[in-house]
Amino acid sequence: MTAADLILMADRIHTMLPGPPPTAIAVAGGTITAVGGRADARDWRGPGTQVLDLGPATITPGLVDGHAHPVMGLSMTRGVDLSPVRTRDQLVRTLRAAPAPDGWIEGYGLNPDAFEGAPVTHAPLVEALGPDVPVFLVLFDAHSALVSPRALEIAGITGPRAFASGASVVCDADGTPTGHLLELEAAMVVHEMLPEDPPADRRARLRDLMNRMAASGLTAANAMDFGLDSLELFTALEADGELPLRWRCAPFVMPGDGLAKVVEQQRLSGRRWRVEGAKFMIDGTIDGGTAWLKEPDTHGESTACFWPDPREYAAAVEVLAGRDIPIVTHAIGDAGIRFVLDTLGRLPRPRLPHRVEHLETMPAELLGRFAELDVTASMQPTHCTHYTRADHTDNWSQRLGDKRADRGFRARDLREHGARLALGSDWPIAHFDPRGIMAAARLRRPAGEPSIAPVLPEQALTARMALEGFTTQAAEAAGQSDAGRIAPGFRADLSAFEVDPLTAGPDEFAESPVPLTVVGGSVYRF
Repeated sequence: MTAADLILMADRIHTMLPGPPPTAIAVAGGTITAVGGRADARDWRGPGTQVLDLGPATITPGLVDGHAHPVMGLSMTRGVDLSPVRTRDQLVRTLRAAPAPDGWIEGYGLNPDAFEGAPVTHAPLVEALGPDVPVFLVLFDAHSALVSPRALEIAGITGPRAFASGASVVCDADGTPTGHLLELEAAMVVHEMLPEDPPADRRARLRDLMNRMAASGLTAANAMDFGLDSLELFTALEADGELPLRWRCAPFVMPGDGLAKVVEQQRLSGRRWRVEGAKFMIDGTIDGGTAWLKEPDTHGESTACFWPDPREYAAAVEVLAGRDIPIVTHAIGDAGIRFVLDTLGRLPRPRLPHRVEHLETMPAELLGRFAELDVTASMQPTHCTHYTRADHTDNWSQRLGDKRADRGFRARDLREHGARLALGSDWPIAHFDPRGIMAAARLRRPAGEPSIAPVLPEQALTARMALEGFTTQAAEAAGQSDAGRIAPGFRADLSAFEVDPLTAGPDEFAESPVPLTVVGGSVYRF
């Protein structure tokens, strides 16, 4: 056996495979070469071997975030963080104290629950700042924005507009824009007016984001976009050194887009990133009234596909799947989920699994179709625990009504029906920390908030299911037979925690230190 480059030892090592648990791992050339006991490690050593004994810590396969937006997120998280805002008065006070570099006030993370049941309009912005200050706020779901009258004026928005997708400028009964811009195409009309971030600042922010993700225990992530300056940023960061985690990227395909570019992008890659997949949206969000439901929500909204003609989505999916490109589709409402599954069910079985993201509300008859079609279910537990409430007083639940809210975020049902379930964050919609996400998946409430009632607690995952969602299930979702487990021949991507994710309480694990991660045999200490 070749001498190891690295030997890691710990009291607990979860290989995610049957058999007695080892306490030592040997790595050479970025691959696991041996597992065994601490005594075996003597035979693996060479003169240059790095040996690290983590004592009572626990080592798992490297954790993988199933859904994130690293580059788009840079543009979505400018200005003041509005996620703590819970009332209209809080919003007014926060905006009055907000800085205005380059004359604009920007913010992100605004929850529509802060409007306390009133329509989402720019009235609080005008109350806080008057009509003449340009303001651009990203709502928490990143599918809509709220802008001031001055921002509308700068962008030349004076009334309704037609878009290729299901985007819209919300207007009152007189046809006057209210400031609420639904979906990306509409929001971008104003976003393009904002001052640009210097490229060096964007590189620094992306590097910092990746470092913080790694420090939370992540070794890889799925980027559900590859637009804007993604290529330049990934290339520049990798020119400066190794990325602290791997990235698998799926560029957006929007209504009206040609397909040649996304096909060409599949050839792009670096040492620790690659483009592999195409990201679609079949609908928007329940909170914004742009999801695709079988029956309208309580506002009479969420009745339409994001693609004005759903057949165009199906045709684009067929073309790209025919080129062996895995399809990723955002589908939140029951009608949207059904249409996506029907579309994927007509395709030949792919080399790499197709995926459906979010899956917020769906009837029981759809649960078994994921295993039947070998389609990955990808969910973000903190969408449920941070933005809905057990008593249905939140905007999401009230729009759906009790029946549809009670069949929301069915993670356990999907696992019980044999689905492959990948877990993730959807950063910046929710925090990327996998420890808190796994805790939320088990508790059905936010980690560290025992006073909050769990949302549909029967949908809680076990500790092992939650860990699988970031390891074995994530690897299978990417078609990676050499990842997600710890065994000779597998990729040396590993995460270490001071407590055991399978036996520690969820709240305790959410706060547990991360001594290090390993990516391709390289050690990252925190």
